[in-house]
Amino acid sequence: MMKISSQLILLLPLVLGIGVALTFQTAINTQLREYVQSPLQAALFSFLIGTILLCFLVFVQNSAKPDFSHMMTMPWYLWMGGFLGVYAISMSLFAAPKLGLLTLSGLIIFGQIITSMILDQFGLLGVEKTPINWQRFLGGVVIFIGVLLTLQR
Repeated sequence: MMKISSQLILLLPLVLGIGVALTFQTAINTQLREYVQSPLQAALFSFLIGTILLCFLVFVQNSAKPDFSHMMTMPWYLWMGGFLGVYAISMSLFAAPKLGLLTLSGLIIFGQIITSMILDQFGLLGVEKTPINWQRFLGGVVIFIGVLLTLQR
């Protein structure tokens, strides 16, 4: 059981904000898709604006920047985040008009829960090993049932 702390109370609304931001991002980018006629072009524009913002933030951040030779020593899979982001944004722009935001979000969350359970169970990719218990499994089942219910329009 997780203990309630002041840090947790601060993190809860911030993390909930991720869900709010992702839903708004999908809705906005889906409209953008209509203007540029392509989910890939809409994703490119979205990533371009995000990259410009990130460049500014990294520039003003007061921390050491890695050099190229250091970055070339990273494990290969650490480079995959960008590919996964392109897949996630592009596919959500393709699927959102067909599924609706609620079903799309439910499926994304269910996919995250299943993947998180597997990564936690085996301690993959550097996450702390946390076995799947009946409560965690039941939570995943309840989310899946919820996603099935959202399919009914």
